[in-house]
Amino acid sequence: NINPAYRTHELAYVLKQSGVRTLISATDFKGSDYVSMVDEVRSETPDLCDVLFLDTGDWETLRTGAEAIPADDLRARMATLDDKQPINIQYTSGTTGFPKGATLSHRNILNNGFFTTELINLGPDDRLCIPVPFYHCFGMVLGNLGCTSHGTTIVIPAPAFDPGRTLDAVEKERCTAVYGVPTMFIAMLGCPDLAGRDLSSLRTGIMAGSVCPVEVMKRCINDMNMAEVAIAYGMTETSPVSCQTRSDDDLERRTASIGRVHPHVEIKVVDPATGEIVERGVSGEYCTRGYSVMLGYWRDEAKTREAVDEDGWMHTGDLAVMRDDGYCDIVGRIKDMVIRGGE
Repeated sequence: NINPAYRTHELAYVLKQSGVRTLISATDFKGSDYVSMVDEVRSETPDLCDVLFLDTGDWETLRTGAEAIPADDLRARMATLDDKQPINIQYTSGTTGFPKGATLSHRNILNNGFFTTELINLGPDDRLCIPVPFYHCFGMVLGNLGCTSHGTTIVIPAPAFDPGRTLDAVEKERCTAVYGVPTMFIAMLGCPDLAGRDLSSLRTGIMAGSVCPVEVMKRCINDMNMAEVAIAYGMTETSPVSCQTRSDDDLERRTASIGRVHPHVEIKVVDPATGEIVERGVSGEYCTRGYSVMLGYWRDEAKTREAVDEDGWMHTGDLAVMRDDGYCDIVGRIKDMVIRGGE
């Protein structure tokens, strides 16, 4: 997946580092001219053979080309697949340098999409409004795969997030759930006509992507009818979710914590200096292990070893506190720690 906000140098790096052979793209989006950008980087991406732009005749070429492949050939290809093989290279934004390609398997993302939406009780009668981007795990895994694994209807409100159009889609399509990062929900709650809208169909959704303010969660419950809204915590490298609140949690847990560990996943909080598990109530680095941990960073074994230890634990770099009841709070980043007197 490629972030549509990339500039030319970032696009060139990702295409070259991943070894992409076929690129499928829109011609433009939000002022970015992708045709010109691709032309500019072609000389730097020797593996790139085919480029198809969806809003041109290229789409028909792609479709008819698929029809020319015998069904037996497709079945033979399917038989060679393994659930632990890579299916997605998800480039992380990173704060320094170029992005790293978190490589995720079929098993990683399908299971994570299933369990995350299982915990908000999505089913065939639900309609999920997805204003979050599909190039990110939130939209791709928790949205697309979460819905398809439960028979849930996918509602796409607009090509890019717009608070009014998102609320329009919820009303018109009678959505029962909606996703968003905190700033998206703040924008929707700030719409001047919010009180006059019929959001009675809503019951749940997921807020994730950054720290979820308690008051925003409470307003989603009270002003948007999202009585069962959940907080999910994770990172691209873990497919993404490893901790989540439950629909039957009390208000305090659902609004002031990141929830408890996901099914079939382990978590621990350790002293960053020693790697030893800290007592409950004491802050340390949040680590997770299980089916959801990435295969590694694409073509970067050194960075992979820095992130995932020899026992399979993903070191997130986030500071967390585990409560006595098993619920967790994120309290900062290791890089933000101030060391005084060796402590």
